[in-house]
Amino acid sequence: MSDRNRADAVYAALLTRQGEQWVQPRVERARRVLELLDDPQRTYRVIHVTGTNGKTSTSRIIESIVRAHGLRTGLFTSPHLERFTERVMIDGEPIDDGLIADAWEEIAPFVDLVDAELAAKGDAPLTFFELLTVLAFVAFADAPVDVAVIEVGIGGAWDSTNTADGDVAVFAPIDIDHADKLGGTIAEIATVKSGIIKDGAAVVSAQQDAAALRVLETAAAARRASLAVEGTAFGLTAQRLAVGGQQLSVQGLAGTYDDLYLPLYGAHQGHNAALAIAAVESLIGGGTQPLTGDVLTEGLAQVTSPGRLQLVGVAPTVLVDSAHNPHGARALVAALGDSFDFDEWGIVFGAFGDKDTAGIVSTLAPAATQVFVTAPDSDRAADPDRLADLVEAAGIPVTVHRDLADAAEAARQWAAASDRRAVVIAGSVVLAGEAVQLAAAEDWKDGWQG
Repeated sequence: MSDRNRADAVYAALLTRQGEQWVQPRVERARRVLELLDDPQRTYRVIHVTGTNGKTSTSRIIESIVRAHGLRTGLFTSPHLERFTERVMIDGEPIDDGLIADAWEEIAPFVDLVDAELAAKGDAPLTFFELLTVLAFVAFADAPVDVAVIEVGIGGAWDSTNTADGDVAVFAPIDIDHADKLGGTIAEIATVKSGIIKDGAAVVSAQQDAAALRVLETAAAARRASLAVEGTAFGLTAQRLAVGGQQLSVQGLAGTYDDLYLPLYGAHQGHNAALAIAAVESLIGGGTQPLTGDVLTEGLAQVTSPGRLQLVGVAPTVLVDSAHNPHGARALVAALGDSFDFDEWGIVFGAFGDKDTAGIVSTLAPAATQVFVTAPDSDRAADPDRLADLVEAAGIPVTVHRDLADAAEAARQWAAASDRRAVVIAGSVVLAGEAVQLAAAEDWKDGWQG
């Protein structure tokens, strides 16, 4: 069997498990498997990243800067856009099919053992995300990596990634999301997320709502961890548009870094970069030694963040953004105004039914001239007709389409009628992944062929 087929078989096995939307606060199950495997997650240094929005981009920026220092890196993020191996990166590339299959064979006997233990207690077997976390931690140890950058799945305290002891705990902005699992207030959500702070760790945080910041301050003090917050300990000092991205100046924890080029769109990505720089300063040199300018420049220059304001088409311009909650939608709307020069935006929109779709629509509406509603390819997809009703109630012209291909064709045709129009596809990470694949298959960068 080819390595590709072996890796696909691993994913098929994972898909037989409870899916990612099914979450129990039970970190001890993943911990049990890792104990049997002799705790591979303790063989490398860890930067642990949580937050409501921006954590994937921040994780990717951190990993790129660390790798530019000549260290071998692991990066664990979720979800994936096209293929599950994107979630487990080694040295900036999706893990080799053979390596992920080998890691699965390594853990399989222990998975069976723990599943049997859970069944004996009347508990559910290990889930998709618990097993993917274990797989990543084993693969990183086998590589071996020097530093692993680990993005939390949901929350923090009881997330399966919290089996790792983060040398640095990173908090992207905290807002309301997954309220049914994490709590209905920012303070409650911050309390769950603060559970990633370990004894004596370095904690770096984006600017936060006052309630979230109080929680982080209390948790850091209880763990005797240092806390550095954007706006006081570090932050952006300058930010301006540049071709393909932006120029930044950052006051870090230990150094001042001017005229940095970040090849990502959106003011929020500049803040993510400042947070990432502070995180790397905390790991390398304990927050007291400046990063080498050339190394930092190289690290930022090679950053990518697929599905986050990603340009996938020209003539007309088509962007893909995974904004899947109101906070992400706010960042998207701000970026469309700040980073691009168009008069009218057509928004192809599809979302999951368990998200705050009304909040997302009301946030996106002021930026939209026309909305093309569809559904992501998922059984969790919201009914497009219901989404269209929300858009119509916001006073925006809307059409409903059977799938993304139909919606995207209509949107691109609409935008091709004027060089002052552009398209953004948003509302779901799954929809973003579909769009990236469709754009490549149909060569959207060759322009509208209608």
